[in-house]
Amino acid sequence: MPAVADGSPRCGNCHRQLPWIADAGDDDFADVAERASIPVVVDLWATWCGPCRMVSPALEQLAHEMAGRIKLVKVDVDRAPKLQERFAVQAVPTLLLLRDGKVIDRQAGAAPAPVLRSWVEKALAGDS
Repeated sequence: MPAVADGSPRCGNCHRQLPWIADAGDDDFADVAERASIPVVVDLWATWCGPCRMVSPALEQLAHEMAGRIKLVKVDVDRAPKLQERFAVQAVPTLLLLRDGKVIDRQAGAAPAPVLRSWVEKALAGDS
């Protein structure tokens, strides 16, 4: 799956929407996340963070459930110090929701998939 593309990914056989999960860092965040044509959930995480490892499967589940509606972009803050500073990340995981390159909501800490789904849906509904 390419990190940058127009639209959202679909299966070549059945044309079903596919989950879009990509990694980004300081150098490619604008292309991968801010210029995405669909809303983006940004996971600002660190490899040493236990809660980050716990929330990762829930975020991937959300990306599958909301395929075609969101893109999940994972940013390792230890490898992206400019993004960590830009978004004033004081705790990981920190989750951002972007639409058209702008932060429309943020949340700190790990949460189960149903809570994350509710957060994303509420933020997207309130931003429409």
